[in-house]
Amino acid sequence: MDNNRDKLNNTGLYSRLDLSGMRDHLRRFPEECQNAWDKSLEFELPSDYAQIDSIVILGMGGSGIAGQLIRRLAILEGNIPVWVHQDYGLPPFMTENTLVIASSYSGNTEEILSAFAQTLKTPAQKLAITCGGKLGELAGNSGVPVFHIDYDSPPRVALAHIFFPVAGMLQRLGLLHIDRSDLTETIEVLSLLQSVIDHENPFESNSAKQLASCLHGKLPIIYGAGLLSEVAQRWKAQFNENSKSAAFFEVIPELCHNAIVGYEFPRQMRDQGFVILLHAPNLFPQRISIRYEAIVEIFSKFGIEFEQVEAQGETPLAQMMSAVFYGDYVSFYLAILNDIDPTPVESINFLKKYIG
Repeated sequence: MDNNRDKLNNTGLYSRLDLSGMRDHLRRFPEECQNAWDKSLEFELPSDYAQIDSIVILGMGGSGIAGQLIRRLAILEGNIPVWVHQDYGLPPFMTENTLVIASSYSGNTEEILSAFAQTLKTPAQKLAITCGGKLGELAGNSGVPVFHIDYDSPPRVALAHIFFPVAGMLQRLGLLHIDRSDLTETIEVLSLLQSVIDHENPFESNSAKQLASCLHGKLPIIYGAGLLSEVAQRWKAQFNENSKSAAFFEVIPELCHNAIVGYEFPRQMRDQGFVILLHAPNLFPQRISIRYEAIVEIFSKFGIEFEQVEAQGETPLAQMMSAVFYGDYVSFYLAILNDIDPTPVESINFLKKYIG
């Protein structure tokens, strides 16, 4: 623990390892959420969008998780179904009143290009969100509106510029019941959180650094429920990409019917696993809260290490984004403890080159 504390308090280490400036992107996240929302309000929406009664979001990786977060928010705060398609091909249920949002930061994601090309043969309404690439070119040549992302970063860091434009557009269409006060609270919560868990704040008063230290050398397993189900998935992916660490996520209440009995074997799991319980007390039904209590009892029985992380804020948007933001910082600090630059994703680059 002392060694981890010293490493995470060593400001020079961040400059040596974080060669691509991930820490700068983290610092800008609250500001970029506001910028992305404001830009979405300026985007001209086609009149045909007024007839939308369902949404299909095409997205992989960082774009895919943005879609999953939108889907969850729509369950809580919306009035139409949202489907996230993360594969080749298309779901068969689209009509002329379905809005298909093709989301690819680079514009060159193979699965999304394949699906979007098939979308052009359907009567569905269409929208592309991208920095450009082949998706931007294909959409532009086909007369499909393109929301251009103008933030330069790894795709997973551009979450604000994929999530908030969609949220803002759906809000304008009356399909997502969030308003300016929700956004204001969210930015305030994120800004306050950033001031507490920033890399310049010492280990002793920085809970994100402390959690990363607990996770060092462990297998992160993230539990989430309801609003935080997809946030748990985001944490898992950030541990994979930023920390270069294996990680898993599970969703309550489903995990109570299977995963909770999986800690007996192999016995090393009791020593190597570390569970993160994402929690938002004001949004969970009583029965879910009771399940959290029971899970903690089971962990105590088997001697499994865990820590509960509380989402911040009052609104669903603030709690969702604050939990996402906290996880991004924890994965960044774990990368530093693993002595690795959090930005490069060599295995993904190899895979793309191999299949290309």
